[in-house]
Amino acid sequence: MTDIVVRFEDIVKIFGEGSRREVRAVDRFSLSVEGGQLITLLGPSGCGKTTSLRILAGFENATSGNVYIDERCVNDIPPQSRDTAMVFQSYGLFPHMTVFENVAYGLKVKHTPKAQIRTRVAEVLGLVGLGGLEKRSVGQLSGGQQQRVALCRAIITEPKVLLFDEPLSNLDAKLRKGTREQIRQLQQELGITSLYVTHDQAEAMSISDQIAVMNDGRLQQLGTAEQIYARPANRFVAGFIGDANFLPVRVLGVDGAGTRVACGAAEMTVEQPGARFAPGDEPLLLVRPEAVDLVADGQGDLTAEVLFSHYTGSVVLYALSLPTGERLEVQVANPQERGLLALHTSVGLRLHRRSLRLLEKED
Repeated sequence: MTDIVVRFEDIVKIFGEGSRREVRAVDRFSLSVEGGQLITLLGPSGCGKTTSLRILAGFENATSGNVYIDERCVNDIPPQSRDTAMVFQSYGLFPHMTVFENVAYGLKVKHTPKAQIRTRVAEVLGLVGLGGLEKRSVGQLSGGQQQRVALCRAIITEPKVLLFDEPLSNLDAKLRKGTREQIRQLQQELGITSLYVTHDQAEAMSISDQIAVMNDGRLQQLGTAEQIYARPANRFVAGFIGDANFLPVRVLGVDGAGTRVACGAAEMTVEQPGARFAPGDEPLLLVRPEAVDLVADGQGDLTAEVLFSHYTGSVVLYALSLPTGERLEVQVANPQERGLLALHTSVGLRLHRRSLRLLEKED
């Protein structure tokens, strides 16, 4: 039997219920988290991810629905009794305390013996490379070090569930990368069931066992990083995760090879098992910028004209115009191998068949 540690069951959260400013922040949200997994709630601002996390922590009450930890409904259980720990965006450290005192705080509240506290604090600080800084004031630490102290304070009590509320948003790009790798490594070593909230796609894809993409308070798709990126459930997910082009197409037929579509004057077959489209349907064709080869004009699947190029050294991003008037962005790696294309150059485009995906249009 699968070990489900956390379960959201049809959670609804309405702020200002019954008023003229009523906001449905979470709308029938359901999610199960297996023991030892790190699940990321990912989505834009206002999608309901942080509200869902706060409901699990007990800092917000759901309007309806139930939250379970180890199959125990915790709706009416106060935060301090839920066996969870939160790592906040703002660190939440006590500025008047030393590193040792901050990390030891949770154990002191539980009246843990002093000798055991000293041992445990030394252990967790060693896990994140902060050994020897016990007596330092937290104000003397860098942002990355403060975040690691906050992480130590959360894990030292060995909670059943560890919660992260956009913990890296205050760090610069280089520190974010290093700290997220450390968080992931530590989470795996300790095997703590974790829920992580972020709006950063790269962050979510690099640390998660599974990603729960949210929008308008609803779960849009749950899956691994590869599943979410390569097989998005809808246009929102496809557009939110990575860069995407959407081309209107018309279905010509369906056979064992896939779904045959017309894109302007060109015809091609999309290899998409399980696609449910019929001749005459007009879905959207998802084309990732890196899933296109630029070839000689007159070759490939489509022709296009170069409108703009953005060179960054390792890649060049081209904005292209199709004869149908559609705009397409294409990313070419290692452009030094073939040089840069001049503006208004006509080129052929060869689309990577296995990377294409047909999606329903959304109103």
